[in-house]
Amino acid sequence: MRQSLTSAVNLIKGHWQLIAIVALVFVFWNTMLVLPLKILVVFLHELSHAGAIILTGGSVESFSVSPQQGGLVIGRGGNRFVSLSAGYLGSLMLGMGLLMIALRTNADRAALGLFGGVMLIVALLYIREPFAMAFSAGCGAVMLATAWFLNRNLCDLILRVIGLTSMIYVPFDIFDDTIRRAGLRSDAYMLAEEFGGTTMMWGGLWLVLSLVMIVFGLKNVLGRNSNVRIDLRIR
Repeated sequence: MRQSLTSAVNLIKGHWQLIAIVALVFVFWNTMLVLPLKILVVFLHELSHAGAIILTGGSVESFSVSPQQGGLVIGRGGNRFVSLSAGYLGSLMLGMGLLMIALRTNADRAALGLFGGVMLIVALLYIREPFAMAFSAGCGAVMLATAWFLNRNLCDLILRVIGLTSMIYVPFDIFDDTIRRAGLRSDAYMLAEEFGGTTMMWGGLWLVLSLVMIVFGLKNVLGRNSNVRIDLRIR
């Protein structure tokens, strides 16, 4: 009993910042404060679709996200099974990758700047709708400016917030889109239409895989202490 209590105390002490971020995201989940983060995870979802289309030999015709947390990528060619499967798990992998960079490397500025650059390129090449254009270009510009002018620890914090939000949002989104509302025309719905199975089957498989990925990732990335000193000075 005492050993378990000590382990719990050490866990909280070693990772109180990550715990605080997760708690704050949950507390403000249904507010405007977290909405931009949710849309950013949707951007990662659509980016994963677009990347899968391009990597399997296709081309992207258009790319969009909406204030209602929706998104759409229209592509031509590529592997349909791979591109449909890439959205949820791909966005989770990208979010976990950002968290891993923050926790395990000193490449926070480079990662945040690269992310911002990708958002600007996507806005320039593929987005035509006003909201999606403003969101993608605006976030990209802010990320680049943050990476250029502010210190590494603040960039680290931003990557942690994005990564943890992705890890919260993706399993919830899979459940909501493919299991709770199985009739919704989701990625799983289209996969079932084109390749067999059911929406709930594909959604359930993705949900299990997402939870396994999260547990495995946290187990192998956290270490003994993940806290970082936050310094807001301009470099």
